[in-house]
Amino acid sequence: MKRTFISLLLAGCFASLAQAGEFKEYPDLPPQQSVLSALENAPSVVAARAGIQAGQAAGDRIAAGPYEFNVLAGDSRRRITDTGQNQRDWTVGLESALRLPNKYNIDQKLAEQTATAAEQSYGDAMHETARRLLAGWFTWLKETAQSAQWQQQTELMQKQADSVARRVKAGDAAALESDLTEAARLQAEVAWQQAKLRADNAAASLRNYFPALPLPANPALQPPIAVSEPLEHWLTVGLDHNHELMLARTESKTAQLMAQRADADRLPDPTVGLHYTSERDGADKIAGITLSIPLPGSARRAASREGEARAQMAAQKEAMVMQRLKSEITASYNTARTSYLNWQSAHAASELMQRNADKIARAYDLGEAGLTEVLLARKQSLDARLSETLAGLDAAESRYRLLLDTHQLWPLGAEEHDHDGGS
Repeated sequence: MKRTFISLLLAGCFASLAQAGEFKEYPDLPPQQSVLSALENAPSVVAARAGIQAGQAAGDRIAAGPYEFNVLAGDSRRRITDTGQNQRDWTVGLESALRLPNKYNIDQKLAEQTATAAEQSYGDAMHETARRLLAGWFTWLKETAQSAQWQQQTELMQKQADSVARRVKAGDAAALESDLTEAARLQAEVAWQQAKLRADNAAASLRNYFPALPLPANPALQPPIAVSEPLEHWLTVGLDHNHELMLARTESKTAQLMAQRADADRLPDPTVGLHYTSERDGADKIAGITLSIPLPGSARRAASREGEARAQMAAQKEAMVMQRLKSEITASYNTARTSYLNWQSAHAASELMQRNADKIARAYDLGEAGLTEVLLARKQSLDARLSETLAGLDAAESRYRLLLDTHQLWPLGAEEHDHDGGS
């Protein structure tokens, strides 16, 4: 093989670092350099990187061919009956099977495909690991955001409880109202502690899988962005940069080459040998060439038929991968668009509920509304804000997932060095 594993690995790593500048940074995502470091140190990616070395070695083996030289040596004693004389005979030789030229050419192509498949498996491992990172990141964001909002609700209910306590002390409210506000505050505090526990567990899980990934104390939440490009754009870009599809294509091409190789093997390779023989204590010297050719049988014909069938299987697998990826990209596109619309509705509902809660709180202060109405309005407002926050994070995650699956979010393969991401 022309390229060594070290050169491939260094080229891939430096390319990845250089590519980071070509992709956008997003404030609600970790920095790209941190993402790349986390991905490259993930066990699945490290294993795939070792697979590149294995793929190269396998390619070198295929290119070198299955045949080696055999050294022959023999020694014998001859006894002449008439004279009773003992004579020594010995033979040395060297032989090897010779690959026919068409088989040699096929093997060189197979070697290249084997190394290429290993590189694409590495890119696919990066992609799948990036999916896990993105999902874990947004799980943590969602739980952290909920914890922060329940904390705000707890503080708000504390203020409400303090206000009611003053009114009760002044004789403007019944003691029952103080109990109601205290119960509401305690309920909010319990919800806050539960949300904090979920956020801590999500952070621990993310750190376990990606120790190098920094988790900010106060993660930035950004309004989601709508997907404006048509579905055809995402299908084209996604299928052009998908490692899984490229790997399926490589496997299909490899199967075709292996079928050609099996068909070529129906004509056996000849074995050529050189030998030198000394007989009668060196009185006779014999040098010669041997040529042997196996007689092909039904096994070779069966191997050829098997190769053709496996090539058809690989081609159909490629078609299946293509169909599935189209379906997945379409579903991701529809999810991203619908999630954004859901967020818009949730945002509008949250603003209405907040205004309603503020109005009822002012009415309570003026004695025009009861405490039960205030607490109900506060709860409805909180539920609306939580729904808006989660809908916004769902919309952002679905859009980032679409960008990730179309290789426009983070650089995940050496073939992307000319690809300028962004959308």
